[in-house]
Amino acid sequence: MNAAGDFYDFHSVRPHEAPHEIEDVERLLAANNLELDSQIEIFVVCRQQGTVVACAGLDHCTIKCVAVAEHLRGEALSLRLGSEVVSLAAERGQFHLFLYSPPHNQSLFRGWGFYPLVEVPRQIVLMENSTVAIQRYCDRLREQRRPGATIGGIVLNANPFTLGHRYLVEQAATACDWIHLFLVREDASSISYADRFALVAAGVKDIDNLTLHQGSDYIISRATFPGYFLKDKALVDHSWAAIDLLLFREYIAPALGITHRYVGTEPFDLVTNSYNSEMRHWLQQPASPAPPIKVVEVPRVSIHGTPVSATEVRRLLAHRNFKAIEELVPATTMKFLEQDYPQIVQGA
Repeated sequence: MNAAGDFYDFHSVRPHEAPHEIEDVERLLAANNLELDSQIEIFVVCRQQGTVVACAGLDHCTIKCVAVAEHLRGEALSLRLGSEVVSLAAERGQFHLFLYSPPHNQSLFRGWGFYPLVEVPRQIVLMENSTVAIQRYCDRLREQRRPGATIGGIVLNANPFTLGHRYLVEQAATACDWIHLFLVREDASSISYADRFALVAAGVKDIDNLTLHQGSDYIISRATFPGYFLKDKALVDHSWAAIDLLLFREYIAPALGITHRYVGTEPFDLVTNSYNSEMRHWLQQPASPAPPIKVVEVPRVSIHGTPVSATEVRRLLAHRNFKAIEELVPATTMKFLEQDYPQIVQGA
C-alpha cells in the first residue's frame, strides 16, 4: 500500500495471451522512452486504481523493460517491483538473473540485489544478481587452462558448422599452442544449440590441441541482446559487441590465458563485419584494464569461387540444393542436414 492508501495490484501477464493489457504496458514504456521487447515471455505488471504504473519483463534469465510511472519513482514501488519479478523468475526455475541498464540506473538495481559485470561508459551496463557467479565460472575455466605462449580463442555460432569454420579452427590450431573454442548457447538459430554443439564436436574431434567449451550466459548473442532503450540500431550493435567483448577480455581470457582471438573475415554480413571492427578496439586497445588480446582475422575460404558461409548453406538448404551444400560442409554436417531437413527449414 502506498502513502495515499491505494493498493498496488501486482500480477503476471503473458504478452500473447493479453494483448489489450500489453497495450497499457506499451503506453507506460513509451512514457519512459522505452520500447516493448518482442522476446519477453512474461511481464510483472502493477496497477494502481486500474492504471498500469510499473512493469518488468522476463526473457528467460534476463530482466527487460523495467518501467515505473514518473510520479511514483523513488518510492518503495521500485523495490517491490524488483522483488516481484525476481520471485516470478524463481517460480519459473530461473535463479541466476541478468539485466541491462543505462549506467545512471545502477543504484536502483543494486537495491534489487544486482551487481555490475561490465559497462560501456554513458551507454549500458550489464548486471547480474550474484557477487560470485562470474568468479565461479572463471574458476571452472581455469581448470581447463593449458600451458603455452600463444593461446587462441574462437567463438562460433555455427548455424551450421561449415568447412569455413573448420578452416578457421585449423589455421588457429596451427599457429597456437592451444585453442579454446566456444559456441554461442542461445537457441536463437534455426539449428538448436545441442545439435550445433554436436556438429562442431564432430567437426573438430581430430584436432588435438583444442578444448571445445560449452556455451555460457557470458557469451552474449546479438539475437537476444536487448536494444529496447537504445533507439539507434548502430548503437545497439555497438553496445552488444562492447558488452560481449569486455566479458571475454576481462573474465574469460584471463582465466584461460588467451592471448589471441581468431575470427574469419566477413565481407557479406554487415553486423558481423562491424563486430570484427569492434573486436580490434575492445580487445586490443586500452579500453579495459585487462591485458590486451591480439585479434587475428583469417581470410574467408572459398570453394570453386564461392565463399563458404553458414548463411549460404541455409540459403541452399531452403532450396533443397544438397549437391551444392555438400561442397561447403563436412560430412558430419551433411548427414545431419539431410536427415533433419524438415525440422531445420521449419525453424528457420
